[in-house]
Amino acid sequence: MTHRFLISLLLLGCNVQLALAEPFSAEHLVRLDRVGAPAVSPDGSQVVFTLRKTDMDAGKGRYDLWLTATDGAEARPLTTHAANDTDAAWSADGKFVYFVSSRSGSSQVWRIALDGGEATQVTDLPLDVGSYRLSGDGKLLVVSLQTYPDCEDIDCTVKRNEELEEAQTTGVAYDQLFMRHWDHWLTDKRSRLFAMPLEDGVANGSDAVLVSKDVDADVPSRVWGGNEEYAVSADGSTVYFAARVRDSKEPTSTNFDIYAAPANGKGQTVNLTKANLAWDTQPVLSPDGRSLAYLAMRRPGFEADRFRVMLRDLATGNTRELAAEWDRSPSSLTFSHDGTAIYANAQDVGNRTLWHIDLDSGAMVKLVAEGSVSAVDTSPEGVVFARNDLKSPTELYVLASGDSEPRQLTDFSGPQLDGVAMGDYEQFSFSGANNETVYGWVVKPAGFKKGRKYPIAFLIHGGPQGSFSNSFHYRWNPQTYAGQGFAAVFIDFHGSTGYGQEFTDSISGDWGGAPLIDLQLGLKAAVEKYDFLDGDKACALGASYGGFMVNWIAGNWPERFDCLVNHDGVFDQRMMYYATEELWFPEWENGGPHFLKPENYEQHNPVNHVDRWQTPMLVIHGELDYRVPVTQGIGAFTALQRKGIPSRFLYFPDENHWVLKPQNSVQWHNEVNGWLHRYLD
Repeated sequence: MTHRFLISLLLLGCNVQLALAEPFSAEHLVRLDRVGAPAVSPDGSQVVFTLRKTDMDAGKGRYDLWLTATDGAEARPLTTHAANDTDAAWSADGKFVYFVSSRSGSSQVWRIALDGGEATQVTDLPLDVGSYRLSGDGKLLVVSLQTYPDCEDIDCTVKRNEELEEAQTTGVAYDQLFMRHWDHWLTDKRSRLFAMPLEDGVANGSDAVLVSKDVDADVPSRVWGGNEEYAVSADGSTVYFAARVRDSKEPTSTNFDIYAAPANGKGQTVNLTKANLAWDTQPVLSPDGRSLAYLAMRRPGFEADRFRVMLRDLATGNTRELAAEWDRSPSSLTFSHDGTAIYANAQDVGNRTLWHIDLDSGAMVKLVAEGSVSAVDTSPEGVVFARNDLKSPTELYVLASGDSEPRQLTDFSGPQLDGVAMGDYEQFSFSGANNETVYGWVVKPAGFKKGRKYPIAFLIHGGPQGSFSNSFHYRWNPQTYAGQGFAAVFIDFHGSTGYGQEFTDSISGDWGGAPLIDLQLGLKAAVEKYDFLDGDKACALGASYGGFMVNWIAGNWPERFDCLVNHDGVFDQRMMYYATEELWFPEWENGGPHFLKPENYEQHNPVNHVDRWQTPMLVIHGELDYRVPVTQGIGAFTALQRKGIPSRFLYFPDENHWVLKPQNSVQWHNEVNGWLHRYLD
């Protein structure tokens, strides 16, 4: 048997396997198990993490805790309960895992022993626990609770809640903005920190002390703030937290400060970053408790400014910036186990990378260069982190000290995707606006065959200071289009993150300028570079700013695409300003409020170019989207219908800026895919 014949048989086998493979779909996407952030045991031998499984019948995810060993032993479930178990943390001695669970009927802190037995309840409070942290010595528990600002104890809020339930009125009066935020209307309550001692693993709610009483703020912050925004000293004496004062300036402010408060509620709360009027957040204590690391921006009002790594000596107050010349914006910080370095992850040229920063020299080493690192914890032997990429959902990895390559710890998605075809991907670059280098990605269709031409799903990311990047997305996943037989192309246009702060800054005040040029040149470059792309068959899709760009393309590049998909996109900049909630964003992007700078809002306003609209468009919007209110989508659909342009409006009464419910996600994908097939097949 010749080598040539053997090779032919192998190639035939590969082709048969590809032919039998099932293309990746929205159903696969929503059913995938999702691995959460790792928490490493004190001795570094074990890792506990949250695993989310989709309950399609209930229309939501279910969360349990799982345990795996860093030596590669098979992962096993630590909790198996009908309730959600999340937010794991280790006891100081490594014998227990603490977590938040709703198994008692409300959200409380629980713990479970590693040597077996049932979980036991740690808190039994009349209010839901939002988040928690343990002191290093394991003797103090700090929790966040929703209470009224004039209540210094828990019972006061409970009594007030009971009085409101008995009232017959439903009207709510507001005296300042932030009446609603993201997807809910705000109340008079604040998320505030309470500390209570632990005795034999149990906290007595009657001993709870209000820690953040001197700052009228939500701690953690709305909407996604968690316990990464506060830290507890090892001896339990001090709580450090980030907060933005909740006053009439809050809707226009990004001024978070870091405070130090006595855990016993006695003494003075000190603002450690008062001099900086921009964003300070994520306080992290060094292992020896002598230093506090945190992230800090410099420009007030700009939410996409570069986060800098700051290190404060808690004894002297001296503060210095680490890696000051590093032109990247880290999203999280973690001290090494010996306290000599910091691990930081940051977007970098289309990837979310992991870095090691030496505290003494400031020297930096990129540990993980490709994919998307999303969570990090350290051990005596190295670092454990979560990672994904354009073909692989999140799994946990360990990188031992001295090793150059990480080792995979978990593999939940592998068996689930066995026999499922994914599209290969590649990054490319081209000369974009201002002759500057711009990067993009192309994902081949599943079951790709050389010599064939494939229609293009041209994806446009939101933010606008963001990036689709080399990551596995659970809403806008290019593989769902690859599974439909489309090639996905997406560009990190001017304004995208991970290419230096100057590049990110460039989009402010220029929403429809350089970014549109980049998209035009990027699509042209991709079609010229990849002969499998059918440049004559393309649809553009985007959400949020991407939806704005779809509306902008409809009037400023109207002849290029066969169809458009606009999810939660800005249609009228004028009314967008007066109806959205986080006003610091449009005011920074447009140089001030609309009534002072109307010309800036009109310069890149899609509504002013409706006369040129001609491309069929699918418009999608959620009723609970208060960032880009639903009337923006209705306005776009009205324009399309009145002009007689083929159009469709997909409305979700129970979704916000995102589509989160599994069945709704499948419906979303079916509608979008149907729209693309209608115009590209």
